[in-house]
Parts: sequence; C-alpha cells; structure tokens
Amino acid sequence: MRLRNVKNKEQIINSSSYLIKYPKEYKGKWQIFFANDNPIYLEIGMGKGDFIIENAKKYPNINFIGIEKYDSVIVRALQKLENEDLINLKLIRIDAKFLDELFFHEIDRIYLNFSDPWPKKRHTERRLTSHTFLRKYDSVLKKEKKLYIKTDNTSLFEFSLESLTQYGYFIDKVSLDLHNSDVKDNIMTEYEKKFVEDNMKIYYLVVKKNN
Repeated sequence: MRLRNVKNKEQIINSSSYLIKYPKEYKGKWQIFFANDNPIYLEIGMGKGDFIIENAKKYPNINFIGIEKYDSVIVRALQKLENEDLINLKLIRIDAKFLDELFFHEIDRIYLNFSDPWPKKRHTERRLTSHTFLRKYDSVLKKEKKLYIKTDNTSLFEFSLESLTQYGYFIDKVSLDLHNSDVKDNIMTEYEKKFVEDNMKIYYLVVKKNN
C-alpha cells in the first residue's frame, strides 16, 4: 500500500519516539528494550496503524510492534500518535523479508491483516503465509506459535489454509464471515472499516503450532 507523499514526512519520521531507528540492534533483547516481561505481539504490514494503535490502548499490559515498509504509509500512523502516550507500542520501518534479523524467539503472536495477496503464481513465495515466511516465523515466534489472519481475498485465504496446515499449524478458529460470527473483541483495520461499509465478507483465521 502506497500513499502520496506527506508534507514534512522525513521530519515526522525522524522525530517520532515511536519509530525504532535501528531495530536490528535489539534482536534477542526486546524484553530489555520494553523493560518488562509482558507478551510481545507483532503486526506485519500495519498500514496506517488503526489496528495496532487501538490494541495498544486497550491492552496496556501487552507490548505491540508494528512493521510497515512504506514511508508514505507509516508516517500516517506516526501522525495519529503525535498526541498519544503509549509506552507499549513501537513501530519499525522495514520489509518483512528481514523479519528474522529483528527477533529471535521473542514474539508471542503475529497478526497478518489484509496482506497483499500477490495473485500471480510466480509471486507465490512473497505471500506472508507462504512457506518462505513461515520459516522466518519459526525463528521469530516463541515455542507456541500463533498467527491471526484477516483477509477479504478468497484466493489468499484458501492458499493460507493449505500452506499453514501443510506446515504443521492446526486451526484454532476460522470464520468465513467475521462480522456475522461469534468472534469477540474484534478491532478493525482501516481497510476493514471500508469493507464492512461495503458489506464485504471478511475471512478470519487463527492457527497454532507447538514446535
């Protein structure tokens, strides 16, 4: 997701206390960084930040990290945080393919919300639920691995089900229509709000693996 350039974008990015400038320095040290033993939840492809910001507000005893690779997108999240004081939230500007250079068995949960479906067959391994990325998650997540997925894309949902089960994950929760299900405490992303307004169905999947 790319947006038009924001005025004073670099100034906003460089001056924000929420953005971690050199995240690779903290690999293996994230609990020290947050100065507590609270769980760490990671959102990959956080967009403009609605989901992770609201989670950080609602759950102060959980540490949240959001990853986004586009400057023009992450700056929108930083603007929303200008008047907030959330000590349990940090953002990282980086491509997800470098994820295993940032963490080592420190993450308790990963959120994949409305990820790029990469529909062309030659781009299969770019999908965030491909085995390429699942191998990276093995070194990022703790022993009990948990992925939370939301998407509006049927093909990506079907691909993810197959890829995840082949890799050894088992399904904990699944819904073919999230907003007409019994799933509680759902916090919406900016994309999701638009989809709901348009009466589009959202697929929801929670998977776990214990090795």
